Amino acid sequence: MVGDGGGGGGGGGRKGRAFAVVLVLWGLMFSVSCVASRLESGSKQTLEVQKHLKRLNKTPVKSIQSPDGDIIDCISMLDQPAFDHPYLKDHKIQMRPNYHPEGLFDENKVASTPAAKERANPINQLWHQIGICPEKTIPVRRTKRDDVLRASSVKRYGRKKHRTIPQPRSASPGLVNQNGHQHAITYVEGDKYYGAKATINVWEPKIQQSNEFSLSQLWILGGSFGEDLNSIEAGWQVSPDLYGDNNTRLFTYWTSDAYQATGCYNLLCSGFIQINNEIAMGASISPISAYRSSQYDISILIWKDPSEGHWWMQFGNDYVLGYWPSFLFSYLTDSASMIEWGGEVVNSQPDGEHTSTQMGSGHFPEEGFGKASYFRNIQVVDESNNLKAPKGIGTFTEQSNCYDVQTGNNGDWGHYFYYGGPGKNPKCL
Repeated sequence: MVGDGGGGGGGGGRKGRAFAVVLVLWGLMFSVSCVASRLESGSKQTLEVQKHLKRLNKTPVKSIQSPDGDIIDCISMLDQPAFDHPYLKDHKIQMRPNYHPEGLFDENKVASTPAAKERANPINQLWHQIGICPEKTIPVRRTKRDDVLRASSVKRYGRKKHRTIPQPRSASPGLVNQNGHQHAITYVEGDKYYGAKATINVWEPKIQQSNEFSLSQLWILGGSFGEDLNSIEAGWQVSPDLYGDNNTRLFTYWTSDAYQATGCYNLLCSGFIQINNEIAMGASISPISAYRSSQYDISILIWKDPSEGHWWMQFGNDYVLGYWPSFLFSYLTDSASMIEWGGEVVNSQPDGEHTSTQMGSGHFPEEGFGKASYFRNIQVVDESNNLKAPKGIGTFTEQSNCYDVQTGNNGDWGHYFYYGGPGKNPKCL
């Protein structure tokens, strides 16, 4: 009986060992399957990234290594990303606008105030120190693999998140907490607008963490604040996620469906047609303003050509950069219904905490010139293609203890405002 029992135990032991072996083998197979799946996924992502880079980075005529690490590719004007759009395959580039708005202010005049004298300070892009692009080419900041990998997905690279436009009429604390974007802006609404202009003070705000950004821009808006909102935007920004550093950069943006599937920053999708060979979208601006020291600003004008219907952009007094073709939009094919000027930051901190990401100079408006950020000579374009002073200016900020805005008006600066702030402080927690 004892022998039989031992034999039975031996059989059970062999079964146990066999079962253990099966478990080990199953575990190994599962591990191999997981590794293979990850490798396949990684390989698929690598291929997707490579294809996207090939679409964005066209063969250059010349390449320029910028001091900040950027590579600026001078590509043929006809090879730019805009012409990947099926509606632009046979598009004939418009090399100059048919009409140019006449302004209220002569930016070149020498005025007596210290603030006006500061406007003479020249501002450039860093890559200009090395060279310029030949005629009939445009400068394009080369997209790197790491740029794309920082995005949430390849498809979302170069795109803003949904609902990032300040909504003065309907904003609520719930909305603020929902999307994490905060603003300090001035705006006009209630009329038909055919463009806008502003001169914007340039700073390098500190960003708390890489998934946050700080920008100063103007918005040309058409339609409601729903899923079909049209927007054209331009200004300067600091965005570590998008560019991989904390440099202050010139940027543009457009969307025709409230940031869902259309539009992008700069030239990172088909849309904007650039004609200028001297200014690169997304390239670093230099120099920048310093607290209690020299101040530097840029002028941006966006207007609708009444003949062709395209929306044109000018940088400074000398550089007409290009245009957004009218077919890209629905509401903006006619006119804009609202214009906004001001700053925006992302607050990605947990509920109950506030980011220390700065807006503008990081100082509140009441500190004034040389300390706070400003927009000056803000104007709108009317139906006769003339620049004029805006009427009925409103202001908006979600949390004035974090970022604020104060307006003014005088002979040198026309309608202006100071804006911005430090974010987290004893009154903004």
